[in-house]
Amino acid sequence: MFLNKVVIVTGAAQGIGREVASRYAEAGAHVILADINEQLGVEVSTNLKNKGYSVHFIPTDVRKEQDVIQLMTTSVERFGTIDILINNAGIFRPISPYDISMDVWDDVINTNLRSVFICSREAAKFMRLNKNGGAIVSMASTRAFMSEPHTESYAATKGGIVALTHALASSFAPDHIRVNCISPGWIETGDYAQLREIDHRQHFSGRVGKPSDIARACFYLTDDQNDFVTGINLTVDGGMTKKMIYEE
Repeated sequence: MFLNKVVIVTGAAQGIGREVASRYAEAGAHVILADINEQLGVEVSTNLKNKGYSVHFIPTDVRKEQDVIQLMTTSVERFGTIDILINNAGIFRPISPYDISMDVWDDVINTNLRSVFICSREAAKFMRLNKNGGAIVSMASTRAFMSEPHTESYAATKGGIVALTHALASSFAPDHIRVNCISPGWIETGDYAQLREIDHRQHFSGRVGKPSDIARACFYLTDDQNDFVTGINLTVDGGMTKKMIYEE
């Protein structure tokens, strides 16, 4: 379903972004990997190219408007259009609200939330030229709805993404651009084998999530056949946020 689609994934050098980018490449898409980490970005891009996939890495600091504009224009120059944007780039800075500096606060806001608006706006300028429009998916989080201490900056950005999603879905609807977001729960990007049984038991699904779970959710939200789905937040957490927390 994604053969020859042009897909941009931000934060594509590691973790969820890397898996999402790889899955789209395997599905036959032309994938642009965007990341601030040039070394890792080149490594991922080279590995995928060596497997015969159509990928291109563009070093990008999503906090900078000009970097984002360059990302979009370069992608179109190389592949002719933009069909899908996955806003995945983000940072997590757990610091007490008593201690967090405004510089750190602003950096989290600019990286996680401001970038989603800039990337979406710039991609949509090209998507609206397509006959079938396009699809945008942004990574929110279950932390938009529940919290641990010292996560104010992160929670604010993820809650903002949920709200921004339905606002952009409304604004971009006349151009046939669907906008949705995903709220991942516990997605293990490290050594899955090191997880404990008690970790898995926290989920109705009986297991901790994997990056591939999020990649499949992206596929669902960006499939042209699912054009009736827009403006939503899709929670992918194995049921963990619905589980009662009373001790047995």
